[in-house]
Amino acid sequence: MDAGAGGGAVTWLLGSGVLLLITAGLGTALLLRLQRRQAVFQQRVGLLAARPAAEAAHGPRLVRAAAERPALVGHLAGLIGFDPAHRVHDRLPWFVVLGAALLVARLVVLLAAALVGPWAWLALPPVTVLGCRAFYAAADRKRRETLLAQFPDALSLIVRAVRVGIPVPEALRAVAREAPEPTRGEFDRLQYRITVGSTVEAALREMAARTGLSEYSFFAAALALQAQTGGGLTATLETLADIIRRRIAMKERGLALSAEARTSSLVLGGLPVFTGGVLYLVSPDYIGVLFTDPTGNMILGAALLSLAAGMGAMRLIIRRSLS
Repeated sequence: MDAGAGGGAVTWLLGSGVLLLITAGLGTALLLRLQRRQAVFQQRVGLLAARPAAEAAHGPRLVRAAAERPALVGHLAGLIGFDPAHRVHDRLPWFVVLGAALLVARLVVLLAAALVGPWAWLALPPVTVLGCRAFYAAADRKRRETLLAQFPDALSLIVRAVRVGIPVPEALRAVAREAPEPTRGEFDRLQYRITVGSTVEAALREMAARTGLSEYSFFAAALALQAQTGGGLTATLETLADIIRRRIAMKERGLALSAEARTSSLVLGGLPVFTGGVLYLVSPDYIGVLFTDPTGNMILGAALLSLAAGMGAMRLIIRRSLS
């Protein structure tokens, strides 16, 4: 029994090492490919900046051509939810996320293997992909919430600048200098697009599409209409900032009202784990059956999977009720 357990442990370690080596190799190749594309992009942008003003009108087309990624690399990055255009993805390298998701997926598959047998290992690739996509979706959601919370202050800064006679492009540049992250990064990319030859309206539309926030789309539409027809831009932006502040206040009120339900879900999810830990300290032989006996392995796997499914369902219900 001990020899079989030792052999299984060695096999598990060897399998983990091989998977990690394969993941590291693929990650290194994809990273080098992306770096080469970035170098080409920077080179073409430099050539665009050196062109005379008469040829600058072709700049956006050159930028778009340089920014295009190979189809295979783009599909692989989209498969795991990675988007190089989002700066939130630069904080943690994608290959680190992929490796962590692979380790978590192995643990999940080990629990599932106790229930359905070796066929559960077929679920390792999709579980890894789902883990990566879940991480990037959570990071993007947190980033959008931060952008929305900071947007009213950015609008107020633009309104004050316009009222004292500063042109709109200079007001946008002031936001890029003084706003906190991630708003500063978005407006800095906006100024970069304008610098390389894009119009203000097109750059604003790109920023709205990149952030995925309807409030940024309203902001882009307001500036576009003001540039074409004139009118009171400050009043429009003040109204938009006030609406955003009210929406944020309503969401905070919803979070306060749902605090009891969210706390209950955390308690219900953590209580079985806490109880199992206490039983292991008090009576290791009693709880150790779950780890040493095949039937106990099945019970433990079913319990953990059902607990994870229940926690996910409760969090999904709470999030949908607050959306």
